[in-house]
Amino acid sequence: MMPEEKVRMRKQLGLLEGVTLILGIIFGSGIFISPREVLQKTGSVWGSLTVWAICGGLATLGALSYSELGTTLAQSGGDYHYIDEAYGPLPAFLYLWDAIFIFIPSTNAIMALTFANNVLQPIYHGCTINPLCRKLLAAVTICFLTFINAYDIKFTTRMQNVFSLTMISSLVVIVMGGMVWMAQGHLENFEDGWAGTNSSVSDWSVAIFLGIFSYSGWNYLNFMTEELRDPFVNLPRAIYISLPLVTAIYIMANVSYLAVLGQDVLTTEAIAVDFATAILGWLRWVMPALVCIATLGGLSVNIMTSSRICFAGARNGHMPELLAHINIKCMSPMPSLVFLMLLSLLMLIPDNLTSLITYCTVVESFFTTICCSAVLWLRHKKPNLPRPIKVQLWMPSIFVAITSMLLVIPVISEPFAVISGACITLAGLPAYYVLVKNTPAPIQRMTCEIILTSSFCQV
Repeated sequence: MMPEEKVRMRKQLGLLEGVTLILGIIFGSGIFISPREVLQKTGSVWGSLTVWAICGGLATLGALSYSELGTTLAQSGGDYHYIDEAYGPLPAFLYLWDAIFIFIPSTNAIMALTFANNVLQPIYHGCTINPLCRKLLAAVTICFLTFINAYDIKFTTRMQNVFSLTMISSLVVIVMGGMVWMAQGHLENFEDGWAGTNSSVSDWSVAIFLGIFSYSGWNYLNFMTEELRDPFVNLPRAIYISLPLVTAIYIMANVSYLAVLGQDVLTTEAIAVDFATAILGWLRWVMPALVCIATLGGLSVNIMTSSRICFAGARNGHMPELLAHINIKCMSPMPSLVFLMLLSLLMLIPDNLTSLITYCTVVESFFTTICCSAVLWLRHKKPNLPRPIKVQLWMPSIFVAITSMLLVIPVISEPFAVISGACITLAGLPAYYVLVKNTPAPIQRMTCEIILTSSFCQV
């Protein structure tokens, strides 16, 4: 089959949908989890805010670099497609392998657990939440949102607009509440803001990774470039609108958290709920509702965008052909959605959320660094490639240099996360040569039978 005959996704996303997708995935859950962990690692109020500013700067540099890649190589698949174009099929497969088996299901699990925490926290009235109840609610949430994404893409994108508005509303409530609190003279938590600052380089590195997790998603619109109307215009515009807005809101939200809760941030399981309890009085119920809707929206958009990576990889022969199928009635990559749903449910098994975040972020940051280096490599390798947008080379250069240095430190401070990620990545090597380069005949026959059965069920 010639490349132009491949099945392609329908263009149905505009600038508004692009902006809400980026906001939806970034605002999804990190800002409701990471503030406690970042403060714990940095040890001080101003140290924590410094980390949030650094992470915002890194995310902006990365997103601007991705705007060149997204308009130069305008196909669905995002990082997978860029690595394939720059470095070849094996590195692209290893990215796909890690994306599917590590950071996509991990991120889905983290978001679902955050949603469950905020739903159950008011019910348990400050008591310890039953882990089984939390995981069951998270599992039901993942299954429900996968169903919605599989059966009605237009409804999902319209729903996402509402979710994004709710996310921004929840953060505006936090920011405004904090400003009113500080205007009343409650500035004691900032009087000696550097007190207790941690001098450990490794802890600061982990703090930055935890902050980066809250910004993760700035590259996810690139996964859906094929479905974006006029991507040469709408992709960079969506980035330019979203990232400065996210950075400003994140810093102001953390100022509010720290002004109201101070060091109590370290002991909270649902920071936005405790914040609302401290300043909103009888209206405190509003915040859990807003946070739940916001987190639900983040999970929904992550499920939507990440399935396109799986779809793109299968279309290129790097995953079973079944995962490249589009449901003929709903025009959605249903097999990819279901497959990633099952992997996300497995990621609900671990109990340590912080380790899961570190594990996920270190691996994802490694491949994000490789992608940004692809901007530099493609300028050298293919200088005549049409580039609707050309960024200044210092942008990807600084991003690659900083993230490369940061990636070295977790080898010492978080060896389990790094070793686990490395082992799963290396496991992709035999999988590539057995399942992609030389697929055994029995597996080929089984895949064909599954595809035929799936196609018959859709008729």
